[in-house]
Amino acid sequence: MSEIQRLRDIVSKLRAPDGCPWDREQTHRSLARCLVEEASEVLEAIDGDDSELMEEELGDLLLQVVMHACLAEEVGRFDLEDVARGINEKLVRRHPHVFGDDAQKVDSSSEVLDRWEQIKAEEKKNKSSGDRPPKLFKELPPRLPALLFAHDVYKRAIKAELESGGEWDDDQAKEFSDGLDADSAGRALFQLVGACRRSGIDPEAALRRFASRQVSLLEPVLPEESRDG
Repeated sequence: MSEIQRLRDIVSKLRAPDGCPWDREQTHRSLARCLVEEASEVLEAIDGDDSELMEEELGDLLLQVVMHACLAEEVGRFDLEDVARGINEKLVRRHPHVFGDDAQKVDSSSEVLDRWEQIKAEEKKNKSSGDRPPKLFKELPPRLPALLFAHDVYKRAIKAELESGGEWDDDQAKEFSDGLDADSAGRALFQLVGACRRSGIDPEAALRRFASRQVSLLEPVLPEESRDG
């Protein structure tokens, strides 16, 4: 028996009538916070370059995936095999340069990312109902950290050459980037968070509100021919 199957069986046993009272009470919603916390602990292990801790934390994160799959299986929605099948098919579909014919080969990671986004946009277009055009700013998970959300919004705005349509000064951003490294960026962000704390501002909420406002400003001015990419 594989260790993955063993984990699946253990979770099923924990969820059984004679299993663990705590595990039996859990729902997708009640486990949502655990999922975020375990992902954060994986990131901490990565930042610390601690392989032993990373192995442990990845196991905790895997448990969350198996738990959610088990909950869904109990009500006949999907199971762990369906989850694995879905991601397997997606990986093959979105890597035609690896699993497809030679005509689709690419030579750089930037080409891979561009191709990935094109395939993803085509998938969403095929799934969408009605004649609504695809959006530049994809619908992001509501609990995505504000920094990641802002990073995604900025990346898409620059790719669509809409930097002049937002409320930020992109020339200033370019100036800030001159000579910037991870340590100085971390220090500047930390000090800005400290300034927000002293001013009674929630930096997470402030950044999310600003980035969301840029989406509202930029989406309507996106040229129609650019929406599919």
